[in-house]
Amino acid sequence: MNAGVPEFRIQVFARAPEPGKTKTRLVPVLGPDGAAALHERLIHHSLEVATASRVGPVELWCAPDSRGPFFRGCQKRHGVTLRDQGTGDLGARMERALAHALGRGDFPILIGSDCPGYSPHYMREACDRLEAGPDVVLGPAEDGGYLLIGARRISPDLFTGMAWGSAAVLQGTRDRLRALAWRWEELAPLWDLDRPEDHARLLGEAALSRFAVTSGS
Repeated sequence: MNAGVPEFRIQVFARAPEPGKTKTRLVPVLGPDGAAALHERLIHHSLEVATASRVGPVELWCAPDSRGPFFRGCQKRHGVTLRDQGTGDLGARMERALAHALGRGDFPILIGSDCPGYSPHYMREACDRLEAGPDVVLGPAEDGGYLLIGARRISPDLFTGMAWGSAAVLQGTRDRLRALAWRWEELAPLWDLDRPEDHARLLGEAALSRFAVTSGS
């Protein structure tokens, strides 16, 4: 983009796929290794979609930090910039990442790494919506949270004291945006892959069969 014109920047949030520490709710059906393998595939999918959208630079925000071999491999494979999420709850870490891009004069699009339904079109639509003028764009999750947030500006009110991981996150965010008198738009809802019933849904959708893993994979 031209100098002085905001650039879109996609920020992918991911935790290292360590057996027994990631996708723990899927361990009963996949085992620790299988759950970690599924998480790894979803991270790569998120990065592939983000880079294929060609809307701007892609950053991988890593937890617990970016020093491990998995994240270094992602950097080499996808050509992304690695950044540490840092300390604090999810809200504090998200606010930090969004503020980093906004501080550079860019418009961030922050996504998680749990959604098999991401597509380049979805990323481009988020950018198009944000470019049209709202303060915030949200990608709702079917479980009551959200899996994408794009922002022209942020406030701690959107991230502090939120019950992250609960079904109240999306509505709570809407309420806080309304209290701030900010404008926002929402994309079509997608679903996260977190629970055994989500994995069963995955197995039932032929288009998503590439994500399937077996116990112990």
